[in-house]
Amino acid sequence: MVPLATFTSYYGRPIVKASPWKSDIPAYLFLGGLAAASSLLAAGADLSNRPELRRVARIGALAGGAAGTVALVHDLGKPTRFLNMMRTAKPTSPMSIGTWILTTFMPLASLAGAAEIAALLPFRVPIAGRLLDLGARPAGLLAAAVAPGLASYTGVLLTDTATPGWHAAQRELPLIFVASAAAAAGGLGMAGVPVGEATPARRMAVGGAALALVMEQRMEGSMGLSAKTLHSGKAQRLFNASRALSIGGAVGTIVLGSRNRAAAAVCGAALFVGSACMRFAIFEAGQASARDPRYTVVPQRERLRS
Repeated sequence: MVPLATFTSYYGRPIVKASPWKSDIPAYLFLGGLAAASSLLAAGADLSNRPELRRVARIGALAGGAAGTVALVHDLGKPTRFLNMMRTAKPTSPMSIGTWILTTFMPLASLAGAAEIAALLPFRVPIAGRLLDLGARPAGLLAAAVAPGLASYTGVLLTDTATPGWHAAQRELPLIFVASAAAAAGGLGMAGVPVGEATPARRMAVGGAALALVMEQRMEGSMGLSAKTLHSGKAQRLFNASRALSIGGAVGTIVLGSRNRAAAAVCGAALFVGSACMRFAIFEAGQASARDPRYTVVPQRERLRS
């Protein structure tokens, strides 16, 4: 006979403060993952003698890392704040470790990417070109060694916060970010090279998309009540778009990706955009879970009862 309680907080304020991050941060989550996975793909292409795929992947790593760094610094407000984060290294802080990972990765990826861009120019400076050629391969391989940390630390960073929707997904989110990054980098490679040289990119794209979809399903079970935020409002639209694009892109890649370059480019673009939509969907869902007190109160009561 008692009506269901309406969860409110004192003076109508959220129990957990929503993150002050804006759209720059989910953009960085996507671009940083893209850069990391692209550098891994470039290293594999370099070692297996696939020059066109190596070029596209290295340039993708450079562009993704540079754009992601710009988005991150823009969110901080002042470039000096990024430099201030490097005054110390705190192993227990995902943000501190992530800053050092990004700072290590970017010069290496930039050197490898610059060598590829220099090779495309109609003119070359002999000394500079020679230095780039000598340093490109070791820089690319070292960037690939750092890349797994860059692709995964952002997932750890989100789950280390008090935001209910992110914290509840702590076991799955880092792996989802890695798998989704692989799908995006593979899609970029598929779109940029002939089908005969894009076999590793297709495998990375399909494998990453499949793993991301499986882990997203598991994540919804782990999130409990907070999973509802993925199925309402802006997060729902982005999440549904991500799934549709990932499934469509993966299936299209399997069926047509090795036969027709135009079809491969379309499928690669679908996987690329689907990966971006997933990052923004998870970001929006986490923000929504912080603004609604029931996503904090109900799980706490359930833990107490258990």
